[in-house]
Amino acid sequence: MLGAVVLAQLMVVLDGTVVNIALPSAQTDLGFTDGDRQWIVTGYSLAFGGLLLLGGRVSDMIGRKRAFLAGLVGFAAASALGGAADGFGVLVAARVLQGAAGALLAPTALAVLATTFTAPKERARAFGVFSAAAGAGSAIGVLLGGFLTEGLNWRWTLYINVFIAVVAAAAATVSIGRTPRRGPRPALDIPGAVLVSAGLFALVLGFSEAETDGWASPPSWAPLTASALLLVAFAARQRRTAHPLLPPGVLLDRDRAAGYSGILLASVGMFGVSLFVNYYLQDSLHYSPIRTGLAFLPMVVLLVIGSQLATNVFLPRLGHRRVVPTGMALGAVGMVLLTGLEPDSTYTTGVLPALLLIGFGIGNVITSSFQAGTSGVDPGTIGVASAVVNTSQQIGGSIGTALLNTLATAATGHYLAAHGTSPAATAQAATHGYAVAYWWGAGTYTAGALLTALLYRHKRRPAPQPST
Repeated sequence: MLGAVVLAQLMVVLDGTVVNIALPSAQTDLGFTDGDRQWIVTGYSLAFGGLLLLGGRVSDMIGRKRAFLAGLVGFAAASALGGAADGFGVLVAARVLQGAAGALLAPTALAVLATTFTAPKERARAFGVFSAAAGAGSAIGVLLGGFLTEGLNWRWTLYINVFIAVVAAAAATVSIGRTPRRGPRPALDIPGAVLVSAGLFALVLGFSEAETDGWASPPSWAPLTASALLLVAFAARQRRTAHPLLPPGVLLDRDRAAGYSGILLASVGMFGVSLFVNYYLQDSLHYSPIRTGLAFLPMVVLLVIGSQLATNVFLPRLGHRRVVPTGMALGAVGMVLLTGLEPDSTYTTGVLPALLLIGFGIGNVITSSFQAGTSGVDPGTIGVASAVVNTSQQIGGSIGTALLNTLATAATGHYLAAHGTSPAATAQAATHGYAVAYWWGAGTYTAGALLTALLYRHKRRPAPQPST
């Protein structure tokens, strides 16, 4: 069962980056413009981020096994459609459908994990493996995208999901039991679902537009303003409706709030690392896509090791209040090391030490936060609580990509204005822009360390284990 859940989570996470590597080849094959290209990425993130909370609630309503299999079938079908796309419109539609299926699949996978593994040792091992897949998926996507695009063609970055989904579905069919319902089926808060889905959709769209058009442009601030209004209206409705989509008690527990905050802030920095180290390796050090993916492998390995040590060694002895801030601090140190990169720095001495620190530190943060975010939740709301975990990760990634990219672009422009546009100045300007982004990433991790240290309870308490 663990294998099925981990495969599903890995497929959803890596699909956010695996297609990115294939975009130039897909553009040449299908003939769409540079302006259209961003919608291949944005279509997936909009549907995924906008529908996560609804997907989590649907999982609670129809049962986790049924929702898990439906999500896998939907994701596989959308991937097959995208792989066979003969035009831009079909490819975008397939990516939107992938995001919608992923919004059902991701929270259901985490809910299955949280309600199946209740013994402390089994739970620790399961969350360690699951969190490693969630944290490493983006980097694996870069590597896999390079191999598939260069070895086969861009369509296989989508077709590969069909094979993953078939294996996961076969395993899930025999290993995941049906959850007996206790009491009547809960009603779906349709107005609340519309408000939160539209609000999250507008939030992700605003950040996506800010990445390319800047924060002052109407396509950026208009969706962000609408998002704020919609989410405030959603929060107000949840406090007065008899059947809330997101029960307020899910968010009001301090440890769970700390878990959600930790995931969000860790994702801001991790997406920044994936973006700017990728740029640096390919543009400054002239790495190929495959070599760039391989360069991230040490970080992935340390992230997996950090996840396993957190669940099996650190959390039982030290508790969340020490483990998570320490992991954030290690990530901040790694970011500071990256600020020292120059156009002629080497991977071994310049990039690798930072990636190792960030991988190990954030591996501790992610697995600890995933456990905290789903701890002590009633079985009837575990799906929506899991959706909050995934939403935090998705929104953090959107913020990190948009905010850090904007800061780096502005810093690069200021440097060029002051130093001219010679080849040497252009190369130095790029690394200067990356350095500014890394400083902000370090600040984000530092803020995360302080915030989680304040939110987590002083004494580690055994988490109430939901019954299956």
